[in-house]
Amino acid sequence: MTRGYLPCDSLNHAGRKMWEPNTSNILKEKVSSNLTRADNCGSVSVVFPLTMMITGLVGNALAMLMVYKSYKKKESKKKQSFLLCIGSLALTDFTGQLLTSPIVISVYLSNRQWTKVDPSGSLCAFFGLCMTMFGLCPLFIASAMAIERTLAIRAPHWYASHMKTRATKAVLLCIWIFVLAFALLPIIGLGQYTLQWPGTWCFISTGDHDTPGNIFFASTFASLGLLALLVTFSFNLATIKALVSRCKSKSSASQSSKQWERITLETMIQLMGIMCVLFACWSPLLVIMLKMMSNNTSAEHCKNSSLVQSSTLQKDCNFFLTAIRLASLNQILDPWVYLLLRQILLRKFCQVANAVSSCSTDGHKEHPMILSTEMRQTDG
Repeated sequence: MTRGYLPCDSLNHAGRKMWEPNTSNILKEKVSSNLTRADNCGSVSVVFPLTMMITGLVGNALAMLMVYKSYKKKESKKKQSFLLCIGSLALTDFTGQLLTSPIVISVYLSNRQWTKVDPSGSLCAFFGLCMTMFGLCPLFIASAMAIERTLAIRAPHWYASHMKTRATKAVLLCIWIFVLAFALLPIIGLGQYTLQWPGTWCFISTGDHDTPGNIFFASTFASLGLLALLVTFSFNLATIKALVSRCKSKSSASQSSKQWERITLETMIQLMGIMCVLFACWSPLLVIMLKMMSNNTSAEHCKNSSLVQSSTLQKDCNFFLTAIRLASLNQILDPWVYLLLRQILLRKFCQVANAVSSCSTDGHKEHPMILSTEMRQTDG
């Protein structure tokens, strides 16, 4: 997703008009003071998208490196499907940031004038395609990971027999192909990618009923995103329920029971963290898209002087911009939530939680392992 983080988006209407391609020289002269403000603001605020890009690229690169090292170990054969999902998620987020962030930074360095960076308009279509593809792919991969974890816990014997790396690779490939084909629809005439307010990014138009298939494409994007969130939530909830049930059934004070208490607590924290991040980052964007389509409005209307005076529309414009930024954060948070922070923080948190709940802390010196592997080791 785009990295459009700029605290100067509250410029008055004359300042906002600066990014429109048809703005006259007279208007530019009238808002020279606002130009100075925008220049100063842009020179400072470009640090934000640059910092976000570096943070995301480094985090996802580290995640891919850790997954690669773990995947090559002989003892990791039983968890290769899970590692493939993790690595694919990191690779998808890394590629999305690598393709979109430099464009946003270039626009900021050009005083948020998109036409200076993209005179032909073809870059806007490419940017919108990347936004769509690298927005939906992580959601679908997260759903695949949720399903994989549920199968590993609720049907371990079937999982061990049928869940091969070949099947996992096929599922991930189908996700990428399907989302790419869907994102290409506006390129072939079904839907439209347009420049969005405040002129630093392009995305699906939500209010143009004249373009063939535009409302269908926008509503399908929002519906697919919400469906992916629902699948992830449902399967993670089923996984947590199965973990709690199995932990309660191990009522003895054996080492196996103690290990299950630790596994259950760590996994529940991780799954809850995943769901919180996904819902916090994505649900605002998907909901506001559906709302704007129902109102026949679009972020493009934010540049219209007669419409922008509407307080409701202005709130929608501001919320839409905030929502896309939250969705952008998902790519940065993914590697930390799924892998890096789990190794660094979750073990310490579980030690404290176990101590408070009078649970045994034996075995906490061991490094946490991938959940599906621990399940099978415990069953043995």
